[in-house]
Amino acid sequence: MQGLIPGIRNAVRAYIVRDDAVLVQHKVYDDGSERYVLPGGAPHPGETLEQGLQRECMEEIGCEVKVAELLYLADFFKPRDTQPPTIRQQIEFIFRCQINETYVAQNGEQPDKHQKDVVWVKRSEINNKPFFPVGLGKIISENISNKPVYLGLIS
Repeated sequence: MQGLIPGIRNAVRAYIVRDDAVLVQHKVYDDGSERYVLPGGAPHPGETLEQGLQRECMEEIGCEVKVAELLYLADFFKPRDTQPPTIRQQIEFIFRCQINETYVAQNGEQPDKHQKDVVWVKRSEINNKPFFPVGLGKIISENISNKPVYLGLIS
């Protein structure tokens, strides 16, 4: 694959639902484009997947999460905005998470570079938003499995 960076990155994501709405980060880029993504990122060296997800959620959405269960595992080839363009292979671990019922959607103390805000998006509206990756948006807007599922390659 042309432009593929050596090495594979693990990424952990939090699937948090309240009243049939999913908690997502809303990102806006310099060119004005937007993306909606599940909170999360890469665990630091020495962190477990659960510890990495808890830290990432505290940084991005300002909330402690209880990691409940693994929902999905997927391969993802993430395009990177570099010159020349590159691609990073990621393994996405999507966990069902729980938060305090009083939580109000807000940015954490260390939001992602392009993170504008944190919002609740109704599952039925996810496909109407620029969700990233698109393949994951389609999965979580429909029925969620009660058993872990390997999704294969998502785009």
